[in-house]
Amino acid sequence: MNKGRVEDFTLHSDALGEDMQVLVHLPANYSPLYKYSLVIASDGKDYFQLGRVPRVVDELLENQEIENIIFVGIPYKSVQDRNRKYEPDGEQHAAYLRFLAHELVPYLDETYPTYQVGMGRTLIGDSLAATVSLMAALKYPNIFGRVILQSPKVGPEMMEAVEKFPMNNSFTVYHVIGSEETDVKLTNGETADFLSPNRELNELMKNKGFSLFYEEFKGDHTWKYWQPDLKRALLMNFGM
Repeated sequence: MNKGRVEDFTLHSDALGEDMQVLVHLPANYSPLYKYSLVIASDGKDYFQLGRVPRVVDELLENQEIENIIFVGIPYKSVQDRNRKYEPDGEQHAAYLRFLAHELVPYLDETYPTYQVGMGRTLIGDSLAATVSLMAALKYPNIFGRVILQSPKVGPEMMEAVEKFPMNNSFTVYHVIGSEETDVKLTNGETADFLSPNRELNELMKNKGFSLFYEEFKGDHTWKYWQPDLKRALLMNFGM
């Protein structure tokens, strides 16, 4: 199998006032003569390591099953850093959304041969990284045209943002949740039911008229289930 390469660099964010690590998987066929769709993942290092993104993308492209994509990962620095940026009520949440939309995207468009339109940019995340991905798309629907949600943490802020979202600039949503995610251990040591709020989110998005795929897989809140689901998510969004 032809293998792509991973670039690892630092991008300074004025919005956040700090340097951000960025991982970029360039496929084996990468060339400035081609155009590529972007897939941007929060929890970026997890997607590259636990999700095995480079191998999944290389295999799908080798078999000509998906269109050309560049997969971008934004790692978090610590659990506390993740909460500050990803939680809708986190003190850096709004700044992180600005970083994604107004700093990272322009840099990627300038550096790589991208389509530079909303449908050419997808946000993906697991758990709280899925939460921040949906919040970013709701905030900047003209910049991000697709969202892939793997077991998002759903709270009142997200539900309110979806409820208030004007459907004149919609984006597509791929949304999965495990049927056993009823007692998920949180980073603070507490547990929470993820399944019921995700069902409520699905109903709300369906009633609002979102372009939506929703499925409940048999499993819990772990990469054991998100990793194999990744292939289908990419096929459904970028299949030839």
